[in-house]
Amino acid sequence: MKPVRILFVCLGNICRSPLAEGILRHVAGDGLVDVDSAGTGGWHIGDPPDRRSIAVARKHGIDIARQRCRKVHAGDFEAIDLIFAMDASNLATLRAMAPLDAQHKLHLFLEYTQGIIINVPDPYYEGPEGFETVYNMLFEGCMLLIGRLEERS
Repeated sequence: MKPVRILFVCLGNICRSPLAEGILRHVAGDGLVDVDSAGTGGWHIGDPPDRRSIAVARKHGIDIARQRCRKVHAGDFEAIDLIFAMDASNLATLRAMAPLDAQHKLHLFLEYTQGIIINVPDPYYEGPEGFETVYNMLFEGCMLLIGRLEERS
């Protein structure tokens, strides 16, 4: 079976979505997923993730330092199987961008994985504890996502 193509999306693609990408790639291993991340905004295109995201990932044995930020583009809606927004605002932006035949691919991450309508908070204006909280939320969500994907295969 071919890997499920997953895209994590936040605003700038420097904090939450690259961290989610790194976590899922790390815990899923090879074969189950093909994972990427992007932002709805293009301010950081080509930049590495926020140093605090890199640090919290490293603390948990995950290297995301070589990732580079990119913006969501029209081709993503065709190429990707599941697109996960980190919060309701970015989900609304994605819904406005996506063609009708791709709307079913768009989900709020924690609603899809945990069944609760809750945002992954943006830790940009927080200290290390905010990034640790986000890491834990994303890790739990990614573990639940793997379970759902394994059930499908």
